[in-house]
Parts: sequence; structure tokens; C-alpha cells
Amino acid sequence: MKNYLLILVVALSSTFVVAQEPIEWNPDYELQLSDYQSPESEINATLTSYSIYSGSKIDFSFNMNSVSFMFTKNFNSKVKAIFQKNLAVLIAPDSVTANQLLQFGRYDFDLVELYARKIRKKIYEEKGAFSDSSLFQPIFNELQEEMNTVSAQVFKATDFGKDAEMLQKEHDRVILEINNLSDFCQSCKPKKNR
Repeated sequence: MKNYLLILVVALSSTFVVAQEPIEWNPDYELQLSDYQSPESEINATLTSYSIYSGSKIDFSFNMNSVSFMFTKNFNSKVKAIFQKNLAVLIAPDSVTANQLLQFGRYDFDLVELYARKIRKKIYEEKGAFSDSSLFQPIFNELQEEMNTVSAQVFKATDFGKDAEMLQKEHDRVILEINNLSDFCQSCKPKKNR
């Protein structure tokens, strides 16, 4: 009996840990309403307002000694576009509004991947043999600010995603740009400049 109880506790705790893992951007995965797992998320007819916090962000980390750093040119695998389910909030009075907000969340996650690729590309182009890690912060800050501005503009222009046609047009543009930066996917190795 104790063994069954122990197995149940381990199974439940590992399920909780897996459920809290961030989703890494993948062209074949589309966010669902169920991915918005913050306790603040709700769809409730008594609500008079609606909002979304997408939970998408760029995660950049590396851990290497100075010699490894000096000889590393490709940092694609170190820059990730992730969606944090436990931080993603979607609040809506009905399913129609919730799905409009979800469409914006999908756009925003793809926008984060686009800017992750732009960061990867800029690092690849600017990192020299004697560069140090201080090179990264200005690149990250500049492109993060640009991404936030674009996201806010589209958020406002589409009225939280209610203008589905405009949102789709912006989303298609982001997908095209992602495809144009195909050498800078997380697992890609950029072609060497000649």
C-alpha cells in the first residue's frame, strides 16, 4: 500500500512539474486556450472587461568558459522563444472574445520567435573572435524594445485582436519574416559568409 501511495505522489508531482515547463516555440504547435494556466485566467459572463498577458518571452542564457566563448560563433541554441503557461493570463467575458485574444496570443508568440531570430542573426554577425559577453546586452535590449513596440502597436490597431483581418495580415507578415530568417532557427547552423 505504501508503494502505491509513493508512486501516486511521484506521478502527481512529476505531472505538476511537466505542466509548468515552458513551451518552446515550434512551427507545428499552436497555442490553445488551455495553455493559459495562470490562476487569474478566466472566461466568465459576469466580467465587463477583457485582457491578455501572452506569457511569451525571449530566454537567453549561456554558461561557458572564456576559451569556449571566444571560439563560439553560433549562439542560436542559447536564444529561445518560450511561452510560460503558468504566467499566461487570458480574461474574457465569453468564448468569442477569448478566441480573439487567443489569436493575438498566437501572433505574439510568433513575434517573439521572429525577434529571437533577429537577435540570433545580429549576434552571429557582430560576434568577433575577441568579443566579450557585453556584446549581447545592447543587442538584446534594442531588439526587445522594438518587439515590444511592434506588439503594442498591433495590439492597439487590432483592438485586442478583434479586427481579425488586420491581425491575420500582421501574423502572415511575421510568419514570412520568420521563414526569411530560416538560418537562424534555434537548432540551425547559419551558412558561413564568404
